[in-house]
Amino acid sequence: MDPKAMFKLSYGLFVLTAREGEKDNGCITNTAIQVTSEPNRISIAVNKANYTHDMVMHTRKFNVSILSQEASFDTFKHFGFQSGRNVDKFADFTACKRAENGIYIITAGTNAYISAEVEQTIDLGTHTLFIAKVTDLDVLSSVSSATYEYYQNNIKPKPQAPAAPTGKTVWRCTVCGYIYEGDPIPADFICPLCKHPASDFEKITQ
Repeated sequence: MDPKAMFKLSYGLFVLTAREGEKDNGCITNTAIQVTSEPNRISIAVNKANYTHDMVMHTRKFNVSILSQEASFDTFKHFGFQSGRNVDKFADFTACKRAENGIYIITAGTNAYISAEVEQTIDLGTHTLFIAKVTDLDVLSSVSSATYEYYQNNIKPKPQAPAAPTGKTVWRCTVCGYIYEGDPIPADFICPLCKHPASDFEKITQ
């Protein structure tokens, strides 16, 4: 059984944003999808370890900025490789503006945004599935959306080989490149950067 078969599913990449009180935050996700058209509803599954998850749970509102093929890797690093619990992701970030619901949308490297209000939540263990009605949406660019495959092949930097072999065995996250030292990698390990599970790590010898 090859878990990498999951990578063949075609889906996009998004920045999920929320605002609670005076705090703004956002995270990278790949789970937004339309579930009904009349009325217009979307669903989004969010890891409970993400700070944005708690903000959406409390406020019941969020925006989804759809990343395009013009998105830079810096956008993925900014919103995916650090936690809003530790940094203010919007402190010096200027490629954004507030939508009508008061929540930021990302304006660079995106082609559309959707604003939504949560109608239902489903507990999935590690994640919460939010079912939400669309309250606003607009097209920002005609550039094609960045699929997960496009990100892997064209946006994500290729890992560099070590200068000299050391013989040390490590595990590398195939999503963000994080290195776990130790063998074997625990089955319940979660990448501290992108929050992907141990099944998304590959064993390499440095």
